Amino acid sequence: MPENITERLVSARKMAGLSLQDLADRLEAGITKQALNKYEHGKARPSSEVLLQIARALNVPVEYFYRTTMVELRDIEFRKHSRLSKRDIERIKSECCDFLERYLELENLLNIQSEFKRPLSNFRIIGDSDIERISVDLRTEWGLGLAPIPSVVEMLEEKRVKVFEVDADHTFSGMSTWVKGIPVVVLNKNANPQRKRFTALHELAHLLLDLSAFDDKEHERYCNNFAGAFLVPRETFLEWFGEKRTSITLNELKLIDENFGISIQAIMYRAYVLGIISEPTHREFSIWLSSSGNRKQEFIEFCGKELPRRFTRLLCKAITESVISMSKAASLANKRLADFREEIIAVG
Repeated sequence: MPENITERLVSARKMAGLSLQDLADRLEAGITKQALNKYEHGKARPSSEVLLQIARALNVPVEYFYRTTMVELRDIEFRKHSRLSKRDIERIKSECCDFLERYLELENLLNIQSEFKRPLSNFRIIGDSDIERISVDLRTEWGLGLAPIPSVVEMLEEKRVKVFEVDADHTFSGMSTWVKGIPVVVLNKNANPQRKRFTALHELAHLLLDLSAFDDKEHERYCNNFAGAFLVPRETFLEWFGEKRTSITLNELKLIDENFGISIQAIMYRAYVLGIISEPTHREFSIWLSSSGNRKQEFIEFCGKELPRRFTRLLCKAITESVISMSKAASLANKRLADFREEIIAVG
């Protein structure tokens, strides 16, 4: 029986979003809520048969309970997120903990450094002009120039930011945190590409910017401004729209959305921030957008997928180069061996 079974039981249950009673209801008679509570507090040890039942009920491979703990739940602390229930936050934390453990183990097996190299040196924000400067400086530091970014998520992954997706409703966009020096960004897998791109950069701003001089509301505003500035730098934006406009056509907005992967709502807000359009013009646009029923929808389908793929790519590399066995790969993918074999065969 693994030494860290108590932590594993708690983590797996929280990943499934279940209470002790919910889990007990999924198991055979005799495995009660009280028995599960004893297992989780180390007052009793589940037999191998019971552990197999629990694994099936929680939809995790039994190998999950035997993995060496590398990241603990207490290492993961997201900033307050009022739109999520306590249970949802615990579920996301547990999923994130599991994801990081598997990811770091895979990188270690491939002898890949997980270290994130902090770019630049001064991220202290005093005013809006700092956002424009820092966004361009960071693009330069990362060799991005001023051109559109094909995939924000893949760009962040290559910079060693761990990007993780969770299944959540539309009210949740994203969260971020540092775990033992590793930046982690959590996105809603159900969001459209434009929203994922903007959210990923908004969360990057929370990780990098020094906003200690401002309150929470200002934090969010500056992080939104950073996301917009990073997606479409000021110089590029002015080339598209000019320095002053009394109005902007929907066709223009669709074109820049199609090229840069930024929603028309974010484009118009950026035009307002840069002083290209007036406050009344921006307000009129917001009223029109709300009345059109498209505030939560996109007018075009951005061609980019915005999916975190680095983990899967590294996993395939480890298999093809015989660094790990198929069963070990399935365990790292957190899938049953039979299901994982089918996926690999289907791809290859």
